[in-house]
Formats: sequence, C-alpha cells, structure tokens
Amino acid sequence: MHNVMIHPSDYEHAHEAVTRAFDLFPTPIRGKKVLIKPNVLRASEAAEAIVTHPAVLKAVVEQVASMEPGSLLVGDNPGLFNYGANEDCFERTGLLAAAGEYYQNIGDDSVGVDFNPEFMDSVSLSRAILAADVIISLPKFKTHGLTVMTGAIKNSYGFLPGAQKARLHREAGSPDRFHDLVVDVFRLRVPDLFIVDAVVGMEGNGPASPDIRDIGLILASDNAVALDGVIATMMGLDPGKLRFLQKAREAGLGDFDLDQINIVGELKVLPDFKLPPLGGEAVIDNEAIQELLHGRAILRPKADPEFCTACGTCIDQCPVEALSMIEDLPEVDPEICISCFCCQEICPEKAITLQ
Repeated sequence: MHNVMIHPSDYEHAHEAVTRAFDLFPTPIRGKKVLIKPNVLRASEAAEAIVTHPAVLKAVVEQVASMEPGSLLVGDNPGLFNYGANEDCFERTGLLAAAGEYYQNIGDDSVGVDFNPEFMDSVSLSRAILAADVIISLPKFKTHGLTVMTGAIKNSYGFLPGAQKARLHREAGSPDRFHDLVVDVFRLRVPDLFIVDAVVGMEGNGPASPDIRDIGLILASDNAVALDGVIATMMGLDPGKLRFLQKAREAGLGDFDLDQINIVGELKVLPDFKLPPLGGEAVIDNEAIQELLHGRAILRPKADPEFCTACGTCIDQCPVEALSMIEDLPEVDPEICISCFCCQEICPEKAITLQ
C-alpha cells in the first residue's frame, strides 16, 4: 500500500511540512548525489503560481543540505516559451535565490537515450538526471490543457532539454498518445521522492492559467501514481479516467485506487474546482497552438561566424552527433538534430542562435 501525505501549510511554514515529508518517507541522502527538480514552466512571478514556489524549494534545499549529501544540484528545463533560458527563468521566478549555490543549468549537458520509436527513436536527457543517486521532484498543483492535470508524473517532462519537447507534442498527435508519451518520459528515470506545492494551486485552463486558488497544503509521497491519484481526486476527477494514470498503473509504477493508498492527513475534494475544457482536444485541435509547436519543433541551431571561435565545444556536447566542423564553423545535420539545443546552452561565446 502506498502512502500519501496531505499536510496543511503556508509558504512561511513550508519547512515544517517538508520536514514531515522526510520523516514519513526516509530517503538516503548522506554521501549521495542528489538532484532537486522543481517545476519551472517559464519565466514568471512566483505569485502567478505557474512554478514551484521559491519557499518550498528553499525548504527542501535546506533540509537536504542538512543531511550531508555527497553533492546537491537544483535544476530544470523550462517549457515552450523559454528554451535555452534556464538561468533566466530561475532568476525571474525567485527560484535561483532559493536554490543558492546549488543551482546548475542542467540544459547544457545531456546524453542521448533510447526512447519509444512510436514517437522518436531517441531523446536527449539532461546528464544530471542519469548521474543522480536520488531525485526529488517538486511538482506544482495545477491543471493542464492537454493532460487535464499536472503533478508528479508530468513534472518529469522537464528532464528533456530544448525543443524536443515541442517535437514530441506534435509527434503524439492526440491527447491519448500524449498521455502515453508523458509516462514514457517519466519511466526514463523515476524520481525517489515527490513534494507538491499545493499552498496556492492553479485551476482552469493550466498550466499557465490566471485562475489561481488558495489550497493551503503540501503533499508528498514516494509513489507518483498514488500521489497523482490523490491530486486528481482533490480536483474532482476520477483518476481511472486519466489515460496517463491508467498507463502508469499498467506499467507497474503504482496504483491510484484510493483503497490502495494510506492517506496521512485529510483528503478533501476541492469544491467547484475548475477543470480545462474538453480534456485535451482543445489543445490538439487549436490551430494557433499547433503552429506555435511546429515553429518551435523546426528550430535548428546555427553558429554566428562573428562570435564563433571554432572551439568545438558544441560538437563535443551534442548527444546525437548532429554537428560537425566545416571551414571552422559548426554546422548541423537537420536530419539528425533532435532539437535539444544543448549546443546553444553550452556555447562559451553564446554564438549559437536558433533559426
């Protein structure tokens, strides 16, 4: 049976809920390589409830640092509007200050890994994800126009750097297939602990809706399926009708059935919680959104000869060997490039642009 913590909290006292989470879910930290991954969708103000609140991140960082890890990193790869701007997103949201010395741009070092060929044969995964002994995921309690809700499983989509996320969106082609895709990404490296910022959540047409909601809770679990099942229930959803939860259970990743979950705290359904329309079809069929996804997916890196020094760092970094040096200027093979944009992130001269 899985355990899920539901703990009353505000941002001022987030450390109390975080300490409780570590008590309930003992996690081996001492001497380990630890990565903390908040939800950093895009550059925004913390009060907009689009990203994990800095107070929650700070509480988790302080807790982990006190447990004497071998190393500690904080990082994420932002979404559609902010590819290649990891540090800027962290700074503008207040998460850079919360992470302190432990922040790392995990988008500038990645490795190619095999993936589900129904979507793409391989994807680029931030190397820090694979190197970590312990991953602590910090989702935000939010709705999502395509998956209806975003939580523990969906937060792992940020393991992928760059516009390959947009390409995968397009390759999915339907809400059901995108639900399957999200679980495939999650399975690349299942995190060890999940702590959800539900102090202020988001309803309506998320994940960047103006409809924010005071909830006053922090949730936690060591099982993402159980945790997302609880979040769905709180939103007034039937977890069994969410395809990504069905697939995750079929894959043996956990169970969302409340009979199989021990709730530590009090589970209440949020009254009149506003959900996205049409369960994802509004996003898939929206021409403007699809044009935006297409525009991001077809972007390719190009070196500016005025700034490029032909150092070869981008070529060494490319996880799929899509770059080669031609007449002292790196050029990309568009047939090989997976749009992870690690070359742009890593370039010491900032000579790579996206075209």
